[in-house]
Amino acid sequence: MGEKKIVISEKFTRVLRWSHWINFFMLTLMIWSGILIYWANDQYIKIPNELASALSIRGRLAEGMGWHFFIMWFFVGNGIFYFSYLLLSSEWRSLAIDRKTWPEAISVISHDLKISKVKPIQKGKFNAAQKIAYVSAILMGAGAVLSGLAIYKPVSLGFLTSMLGGYKAARFEHFLMMIGFVLFFIVHIIQVARAGWNNFRAMAVGYEIEKD
Repeated sequence: MGEKKIVISEKFTRVLRWSHWINFFMLTLMIWSGILIYWANDQYIKIPNELASALSIRGRLAEGMGWHFFIMWFFVGNGIFYFSYLLLSSEWRSLAIDRKTWPEAISVISHDLKISKVKPIQKGKFNAAQKIAYVSAILMGAGAVLSGLAIYKPVSLGFLTSMLGGYKAARFEHFLMMIGFVLFFIVHIIQVARAGWNNFRAMAVGYEIEKD
């Protein structure tokens, strides 16, 4: 028997990796500051005083708004840069969704949940479930920005606020985007942990190490 060869293959470019980590950091700060805004007023969501005190999130509305509006511009800038790179570099092809993606995603999820023992065939960098998740994250990012602008400037951007159903509707939609990102984070981190160090290495330094 011959010895197995170590194969080093590039998976993610430097631009994708930096955009990913910057976005992760910015989005984490956006969620944190958004929590300070929402939980500062019991009119939105009521939580026990003990929990609010333990998390130190009560009475920090001005601080939350200051951080939120400051970080927003970096978040938007990084998002525009990332999306532009996807289009100009043809990296969008690795995330393209077609009619075969949905049934393939069901197969991936069934395998991950141990419902099916058949391991789905992965073509390209991402499996079907990952494609849907990442495209959804991009759409949620756009939705968060638009709904955020609608409640940030409801007079100047009145047309946008009206398109989203009014101020209260836009505020609720913005909150839903935050919940969506939190759920995405949880699932994403679990999947990264399940995939192992090699997968994490690819996003950290750009390459995977495989035995041929």
